[in-house]
Amino acid sequence: MKLFLPKQHGAWAMTIIPFWLGVIHGGFLWQHISFFIGWLFLYLATYPMLLIFKKKKIQFYTKWTIIYMVPALLLLLFPLIKMPSIIIFGLLMIPFFIINAYYTSQNQERALVNDFSAIFAFSIAGLASSYLGNGQVTFESIVIFITSVLFFAGCTFYVKTMIREKKNSHYKWISWGYHSLLPIIWLSFGYWIVAIAYLPSLIRAIIFYGKPLSPMNIGIFEIINSTIFFTFMIVQIILL
Repeated sequence: MKLFLPKQHGAWAMTIIPFWLGVIHGGFLWQHISFFIGWLFLYLATYPMLLIFKKKKIQFYTKWTIIYMVPALLLLLFPLIKMPSIIIFGLLMIPFFIINAYYTSQNQERALVNDFSAIFAFSIAGLASSYLGNGQVTFESIVIFITSVLFFAGCTFYVKTMIREKKNSHYKWISWGYHSLLPIIWLSFGYWIVAIAYLPSLIRAIIFYGKPLSPMNIGIFEIINSTIFFTFMIVQIILL
């Protein structure tokens, strides 16, 4: 049986990076392994679940939702038993899922609001993984949450300028302005390592703009950029 997998490859970075930044900050527990695998299955389940709202191939999408959701719920029981209050973070994700469901039903999955809604939901997972480790939401974990949201928002602007909005000069200036401001803002708050973490995003947003890169090449460069960001953020967390 061929697996039914999400087509948004960039979402894998959003699934992984905020979660493990949270783990590194909050402290690793063995329940994080179950939590992460369950989180991956939950992501896989939400893809066909959202497609149900298109009201096409409902039986097919329902089947795959169940296939992924059952192991997700079973695996997520372990962190829930360890820290029952962690369910709060799941509840916080629900409004963003509703927004995603609405845009999916309208066949507007590429809408900017829909993208930002998904980014917030993925980044909340980082708060949850940190909370599981230390039992509280700290100022530092909120900083990590904000850095994740801002980074992936930048990725959204960049990808749009390279594919769907590549002929839209307004998006170009929005992307360039956004990426230019982030290092300045973080540096002004004294987070110079975070500022450096955003510099590769600024460089690629300017250098690659207008270049005839294939979606695969764009994806490869985004993996590299995400890895650099993740590495610098680990250093920042260690120094927090």
